[in-house]
Amino acid sequence: MTPHFTFDEAVKTNTGLGNMPSARVAAQIGVTACHMERVREILGSPVFVSSWYRSPAVNLAVGGASTSDHMRGVAVDFTCPDFGSPYDVVVRLRDSGIKFDQLILEYGWVHISFSDTMRQQCLTKKSKNSPYFSGLIK
Repeated sequence: MTPHFTFDEAVKTNTGLGNMPSARVAAQIGVTACHMERVREILGSPVFVSSWYRSPAVNLAVGGASTSDHMRGVAVDFTCPDFGSPYDVVVRLRDSGIKFDQLILEYGWVHISFSDTMRQQCLTKKSKNSPYFSGLIK
């Protein structure tokens, strides 16, 4: 798809369930890959994707939100250990000027989404069962 992101990386899942997107969603995954190239450029280091596209079945199996942007191919969960902690990554991306819809400091990774709205919404989720908090909380 792009110099640093492959389609296989975008659709990988450890659930054992099918995870092939429609042609429309596959095209959106390509657009998201271009955004992720910009993320990688800003961070100056490789990013390691843990979750990108999720079919509805995969999303349900992993406990994703019923309206998850992952199902539309516009959200990516990742880490960038060569840059720093997920907190450091979120601070850098938030302050970089990159356009995003949501940037979430999750408990162990970063979630970023790129949709039509590009709300620049920054959130923190401290644990699997915690609520989302507005803003960045260390």
